[in-house]
Amino acid sequence: MTDSDLRLVAYCCEHCAYAAADLAGGLRIQYPPEVNIVQIPCSGKMDELIILRALEDGVDGVMVAGCLPRDCHYLEGNVNAQKRVERIKELLVQIGFEPERVEMYNLSSAMANKFAEMAKEMVEKISTLGPNPLRKGKNER
Repeated sequence: MTDSDLRLVAYCCEHCAYAAADLAGGLRIQYPPEVNIVQIPCSGKMDELIILRALEDGVDGVMVAGCLPRDCHYLEGNVNAQKRVERIKELLVQIGFEPERVEMYNLSSAMANKFAEMAKEMVEKISTLGPNPLRKGKNER
């Protein structure tokens, strides 16, 4: 499996993580094209069902990216997101999936290099895990 075969989605809070991804693009900092960015109002808005549906639909990995700890625009949205990601990881273990397919990241809007690093890290991690087993028999794209 090549990295170009991977499909990852990054749910990014509009105030920090999405702004960091946007800044990375503006500064022409390279990050893997396998990562599809979805802007959300706050990482705390991230619902477990959305992540589980993405995996069910064949996405190989999911990143949830929010504001830095104690710096959430909605006070505790990033804390709530971290708790949800941990619950999802526990559920993934119970159903036989690798919990590493879902990760939570925290960064500020000025951390364009950090965004690129986390995207590369996630692609490398998912590349070693291989494709999502639920993707078999589904359309690849």
